[in-house]
Amino acid sequence: MDNRRLIPALVFFFALFMLYDAWIKHNAPPPAPAPAVAAAVSGGAAQADAPTTSLSGAPAATPTADVIPSGAPSIRVETDLVVAEVSAEGGSLVHLELKDHKKTFEGQESLVLFDRAKPHVYVAQTGLIGEGMPNHKTRFTLPDGDQALAAGQDELSLRLQAAEAPAGITVSKILTFRRGSYEVDTRYEVLNESGEAISPFAYFQFTRDGEPAESVQAMGVSTFTGPAVYTDAEKYQKIHFEDIADGSAKFNRKASDGWIAMVQHYFVGAWLPAPGAEREFIARKVGNNLFSAGVILPLGNIDSGQSGSLSVPMYAGPQEQDNLKEIAPGLDLVVDYGWLTVIASPVFWLLEWFHGLTGNWGWAIILVTLVIKALFFPLSAASYKSMAKMRTLGPRLQRMKEQYGDDKAKLQQEMMEMYRREKINPLGGCLPILVQIPVFIALYWVLLGSVEMRHAPWLGWIQDLSSKDPYFILPIIMGVSMLVQTKLNPTPPDPMQAKIMMAMPIVFTFMFLWFPSGLVLYWVVNNLLSIAQQWQITRMIEGGKKA
Repeated sequence: MDNRRLIPALVFFFALFMLYDAWIKHNAPPPAPAPAVAAAVSGGAAQADAPTTSLSGAPAATPTADVIPSGAPSIRVETDLVVAEVSAEGGSLVHLELKDHKKTFEGQESLVLFDRAKPHVYVAQTGLIGEGMPNHKTRFTLPDGDQALAAGQDELSLRLQAAEAPAGITVSKILTFRRGSYEVDTRYEVLNESGEAISPFAYFQFTRDGEPAESVQAMGVSTFTGPAVYTDAEKYQKIHFEDIADGSAKFNRKASDGWIAMVQHYFVGAWLPAPGAEREFIARKVGNNLFSAGVILPLGNIDSGQSGSLSVPMYAGPQEQDNLKEIAPGLDLVVDYGWLTVIASPVFWLLEWFHGLTGNWGWAIILVTLVIKALFFPLSAASYKSMAKMRTLGPRLQRMKEQYGDDKAKLQQEMMEMYRREKINPLGGCLPILVQIPVFIALYWVLLGSVEMRHAPWLGWIQDLSSKDPYFILPIIMGVSMLVQTKLNPTPPDPMQAKIMMAMPIVFTFMFLWFPSGLVLYWVVNNLLSIAQQWQITRMIEGGKKA
């Protein structure tokens, strides 16, 4: 019996060890950038073509030079939420800072999502496909001077003119930034005065290195970094960099709806064309550890003397799930909760609901703990009743041990017979631990995967629920609460098992020192509620025995 009761505890210990290992990896210094990427940035060695498409037999583009825009003039654009840099080379977005999200908790430096320089290469590029049409390597004329969204101004538009285009064709690219939004609208306007009809295509792509911005891993599954495609027919599909590199990537390449994104921890860039138009999604390797993913759409037939246009919005910002749901169908699926999404998603929904009531994620975690405890109350009560009854049988178990000595088989037989007579389930104490393991890991994913939790304060010294307790107060309280629980449990007859059970609070306390403080807060509250419930049930059972 005691071996069976110990197994779930050891399983839980192993799960916590895996989480501890993942948390250490999460806090480790970021890996050095791949030499190939650094060389591409500094020396311009990477080579890439503009995309081609099979849609309506559109012609291939002429091979171009460096995939990383460099050495071209640029202008700075600032809104209430972002600081961007637009390059004259293709009108590409080569730098994007998110003003409301800091690089580190204590720092004042804004988080950089797009950048053409190491350690992470990540740019947004667009162009036209057609003979002589301007692509993401074509020079565009820029507005004079840096641009900023003025007070009372709701949007800011930049009109860029292609310096080179086929004779009689004028191509303009208009970028529109809006107040209170992480969306940037990219619009192409093509005026055809060439004397013959044209049918150009436009492509919208992200070019990025294959390294994660942050290394996050839990229970052997890493937070996803890479392209993702969503269509109404196939839903959400991840595209792994290694599959792109070896040509084995499988995803829905043609559709009349959907979007394509570049996903990383906490943040996402996504091209969001309107539904209805036939589109082709692309994902390809364009250099050493460099990948492009995007979408190709037709501008349609443009007769001579006529003009055509195409507009595609781009979202580049945090994975705030409520906002993502409103922007495009399925865009909230980029939030990666790993293999426990089925549990983590409802947990986050509940957390968000309580956050709406309290305005504080720490209190939301406490209220969610109360709800989870209430849901599992019948199971916990049955478990604590079994353990309380086992405590009353302590003297009888000791006498059995002395009576049967080294005859382990006979001792186990008599113990099971006694449990049957007393209607005690010796495995009853295991169930609450086993049930809580997936909930515990799911909450871990929510804390590490939800940007809403990033740098979220609770009270006092806890100013970032996604990071460890700076003074280790919560882990110590958690360890003390575990020790109290151990004292309330029946003492195992085997001295070695008793020592292991007494050592576990110390081991767990050490492991929890580096866990997210929000996760430790959940476990502390859960333990305190368990202690109160177990103490009350034990008091009633033991009082009834004495009566």
